[in-house]
Amino acid sequence: MKRKHFVILALSIAMALSCKANAEDHVPLKLVATIPLPGLHDGDFDHFAADVDGHRLFLTGEENNKFLVFDSSTNQLIRTLDNVAAPHSLLFRKDLKKLFIVAGDASAVQVYDSDNYKLLGDIKVSIDADSIAYDPATHYLYVVNGGREAHTPYSLITVIDTDNSKKLRDIKINTDHVEAIVPEKSGPRMFCNLTDKNAVLVINRKTSAVLATWPLPAGYKLNVAMAFDEPDHRLFVAARKPGRLFVLNSDTGKVIASLPAVGMVDDMSYDAKHKRIYLAGDGALDVFEQKDPDHYALLAKVPGAFRAKTGIFVPDLNRYYLAVPHHENKDAEIRVYEVQP
Repeated sequence: MKRKHFVILALSIAMALSCKANAEDHVPLKLVATIPLPGLHDGDFDHFAADVDGHRLFLTGEENNKFLVFDSSTNQLIRTLDNVAAPHSLLFRKDLKKLFIVAGDASAVQVYDSDNYKLLGDIKVSIDADSIAYDPATHYLYVVNGGREAHTPYSLITVIDTDNSKKLRDIKINTDHVEAIVPEKSGPRMFCNLTDKNAVLVINRKTSAVLATWPLPAGYKLNVAMAFDEPDHRLFVAARKPGRLFVLNSDTGKVIASLPAVGMVDDMSYDAKHKRIYLAGDGALDVFEQKDPDHYALLAKVPGAFRAKTGIFVPDLNRYYLAVPHHENKDAEIRVYEVQP
């Protein structure tokens, strides 16, 4: 009997170890590289952009006033542009060989040659320019600016023709804090996070008409990040206080799902191939699984870092990049993850 019990116990332990190893082998994100960034002081990063064909990754060092360029093949820092005044969002136009960088403290969208990184000019906007959205059909860039820092009760979404580097018009939004904006591809709507109102605004980006306002459930504040699963009509919105992921029907605004999430989320990506949602926040990188358009679950909570809230999923590379700022004498770095099936 004792020998039998020993064998059963040994088999149980072996099975448990096997299950643990199997679970570890099937984490959704596998860390494959770390890019050190010495020389930066404390301060947030803001947004990434990718040049897949050129093997480049771009990152704005908002509070270091730097624009960073990486080689995505070798995972090395290859260029730094200094003295970019609080860079936030950016757009890379491969066909034009241009970079459009939102410089918040310069109250401008600065246009650079993407080959030699020379400043070609700028397009003036209001102070505190930050988030952007791009319409590839019209080549229009939509830039959030104004509001709190401009001391106005309204914000602006400035429409820029990137073919001609020319401002076309302003869309006035009656709130002083707008964060992420996301356009749909199949129509003229654009979704806007009204962060101070804890709501989502839907506008017609062609006519500037307000189509709807969808309040988030009570008790959740600072909706900053947003992502969109357009084929399934699902809009993903992250609140910071407390951390929460909301899934909205993008036709009606109805909340389909609501799940606890990491706080201080600044970037969110939707992975259509693997049916996942990545939320970069303070201390963790949450990975949610989309079981179907109506059902979601937390798949993994990947250890993050202090204010490591800037990330991007690049489908063509099957990579997720997380920017970790300098903190407590620890150098800043970029963590490179390979997405696992």
